[in-house]
Amino acid sequence: MYGKCGALKDAQRVFDEMPKRNVVSWTSVIAGYSQHGQEIDAIKLYFLMQKSGLMPDQFTFGSIIRSCSSLSSIELGRQLHVHVIKSEFGSHLIAQNALIAMYTKFGQIADALDVFSGIKKKDLISWSSMIAGFSQLGYELEALSHFKEMLSQGVYQPNEFVFGSAFSACGSLLQPECGRQIHGMITKFGLGRDTFAVCSLSDMYAKCGLLDFAKTAFYQIERPDLVSWNAIIAGFAYGGDADEAMLFFSQMRHLALSPDDITVRSLLCACTGPVTLNQGMQIHSYLIKVGFDLGIAVCNTLLSMYAKCSDLYDTFKMFNEMTSNADSVSWNTVLAACMQHNQAGEVFSLLKMMLPSQNKPDHITLVSVLGACREIASLEMGDQVHCYAMKTGLRLDNSVTNGLIDMYMKCGSLRNSQKLFDSIESPHVVSWSSLIVGYAQFGHGQEALKLFGKMRSLGVKPNQVTFVGVLTACSHVGLVEEGLQLYRTMEMDHRVVHSREHCSCVVDLLARAGRINEAEDFINQLQFDPDIVMWKTLLAACKNHNNVEVGKRAAENILKIDPFNSAAHVLLCNIYASDSSWEDVARVRSLMKKRNVKKVPGQSWIEVKDNIHVFLAEDSLHSERDKIYSMLEELWLQMLDAGYVPFKDKLHE
Repeated sequence: MYGKCGALKDAQRVFDEMPKRNVVSWTSVIAGYSQHGQEIDAIKLYFLMQKSGLMPDQFTFGSIIRSCSSLSSIELGRQLHVHVIKSEFGSHLIAQNALIAMYTKFGQIADALDVFSGIKKKDLISWSSMIAGFSQLGYELEALSHFKEMLSQGVYQPNEFVFGSAFSACGSLLQPECGRQIHGMITKFGLGRDTFAVCSLSDMYAKCGLLDFAKTAFYQIERPDLVSWNAIIAGFAYGGDADEAMLFFSQMRHLALSPDDITVRSLLCACTGPVTLNQGMQIHSYLIKVGFDLGIAVCNTLLSMYAKCSDLYDTFKMFNEMTSNADSVSWNTVLAACMQHNQAGEVFSLLKMMLPSQNKPDHITLVSVLGACREIASLEMGDQVHCYAMKTGLRLDNSVTNGLIDMYMKCGSLRNSQKLFDSIESPHVVSWSSLIVGYAQFGHGQEALKLFGKMRSLGVKPNQVTFVGVLTACSHVGLVEEGLQLYRTMEMDHRVVHSREHCSCVVDLLARAGRINEAEDFINQLQFDPDIVMWKTLLAACKNHNNVEVGKRAAENILKIDPFNSAAHVLLCNIYASDSSWEDVARVRSLMKKRNVKKVPGQSWIEVKDNIHVFLAEDSLHSERDKIYSMLEELWLQMLDAGYVPFKDKLHE
């Protein structure tokens, strides 16, 4: 009684005063500690019981195995399994079911299945535990197979928890048809309005993108609890329907239900772009107004929302408010935001602030920093990151290694990239792809194609990125027919679906070889609308090959997609100029003035004494601009004294 009521000190006192204890006494006090989260005390008592000479029964094993599951101690779990096998209660269902639940909680699905298979007469808990284990650990087909096998035996009627696991498996597999069949069963078995079963059903439909079905299922629940509301809000939020998610949130509030962390984080995850910024700010205001406890998880979700929906000012403002409580997720979120907003220079400033803090960089941090090194081609900073990764052991992480290979390639250090790749015992397809793309982009097409051949001979399956590199390599070395053949066989031989990027590579392959009309025909026969990159690729080739007619059509298509695209206007001007069509040049320039289209200014970086300086064309914002322009003026005068004639004056001559 004391144990079940949570009065563990009183239970222990009564137990200690007993002159003679039996298995029931020991099991009662062990169960009390186990049920109320004091697993270590339960395990200590279990070993004391064994020392006293008493053998545990099935109820003792059930309680102590549950305690072990909560402690996540797989070594102790296996030890207890041995005790169960050696005891006379080794085949009892209570102990066996507890072992299945423990192994699935540890992620050891093979061990759980061994125990399950050894049970001669399984009960509903056995089936439920095994089906739930398969579903939770990503073995969805096995979960549905066991669900079907359980039904075929006709001994036990599935309960709401079995149906919940089956719906979860259907949702993960994106199999709504299978889910609909099981939907019919819950009605047949009288669970059509059960909160848990229908909540799982609604979640399944939402994951499969059938939001109307999810809504209909939700409204069948008689009295939705907070978990049910969270499920439907999350379904619409992750399905991209922020308005509907907010509407459900309003209905929930009208019923006087208070949101929890899961509700708030789901709502904020629905805000994925500038259009939904207002909704995200409304949620933030609501949280402040009601005094909601802004834990670190909610603050990180708010930070992520501002990073996706707003500018860096709002992101940094939110980050500064939580700096004292920030964790590694917070730092990684703001670093990723800098990369999203093309502010690679800010990444290094943040890294300097992060290093002396209590949150040390992890593999996700290093991937963002390596991305910044790659963006501004800072080989020196990349080398420092490499050293830090080696020193801290983060270099062993695949994502960091692949990031380093890619960084060295983008910075032009092909030798370092190859050396790092060679140090990997079994390179992943991402490593192969980074190297192939790097060689291809730097004009080493033959090396890229050799790597592709070696990769295939080792049995590594190429992915979409691999083919971008291979097609680029074919383009650079002029292997047009070979590239076209690879493109044709991608889907059939390698199960890689053609993407827009692959199509852009084919356009470049044809156009670079001077086959401009074929490139245009290829674009026109695509089953989807060509993007701006394809037309830009064609337009650039038209300039190189003086093809005015196709160039005009390419430019027109670019301007249909983006009427203010400066590159299209400039390239079209150059094409007309190369053809001496000066009236057309004047017309395009006049159109640029009318539309207020300005050429995007060039941007460059220079690293001086561990500080990265960012410059734009005609920059007047740098702190040392006066000294910089004085030096430029001095250099200009020296050039004139040396006899150099400005380019414009040469054209005039």
